[in-house]
Amino acid sequence: MQTQPRPALFLDRDGVINVDRGYVSRREDFEWLPGIFDLARTAQGLGFALVVVTNQSGIGRGYYTEQDFQALTAYMRERFVAEGVPLDAVYHCPFHPESEQAKYRHPDHPWRKPRPGMILAARDELRLDLARSAMVGDRVSDVEAGASAGVGALALIGAGEQLPQGWEDVERFDQVADVAGWIAGLAKRQGRDDGRAIVVTASPSVASVSPKG
Repeated sequence: MQTQPRPALFLDRDGVINVDRGYVSRREDFEWLPGIFDLARTAQGLGFALVVVTNQSGIGRGYYTEQDFQALTAYMRERFVAEGVPLDAVYHCPFHPESEQAKYRHPDHPWRKPRPGMILAARDELRLDLARSAMVGDRVSDVEAGASAGVGALALIGAGEQLPQGWEDVERFDQVADVAGWIAGLAKRQGRDDGRAIVVTASPSVASVSPKG
């Protein structure tokens, strides 16, 4: 039985799990990035919960529906299960400041990265230790959300975005396949490299959790 909060590996979706083609909403456009399942296996084997936190303003912008997103997320989760590394949770934010749909219009929703709402919700619902957790994204807003939430380790994939001054502690990687070694090193520094991981997987009734309006 789990007796203490566990760390999590927080993953952005587009640009970390799959190729970012811009507002991906269909299976045929969902291309897995090399190394993502090895990263997930490494992290889960070391006791990290696997949590996806993704902005999905394409819903608010009207490019695709909530149902489209949930169907694609179910497909994504099924593949992680098939690879032996089920995700613990997926959180998404469909809001956008300029949405033409009132229910998705919000000037600065607390779940929309760079705000930390999705990570904080996961902390409370999954009982996570954010100080021992890691956030991997491909945009500055991802690591800003992690930092605001108190996530202890931050990583940015690719060279497309420049970090502001003062963010020297953020690790930079060319590709997702390079991140597994960093996670293993992080766990070792935390004294969690003995292979005695506790893995507790949630079984939500929906593919992804979204906030209230």
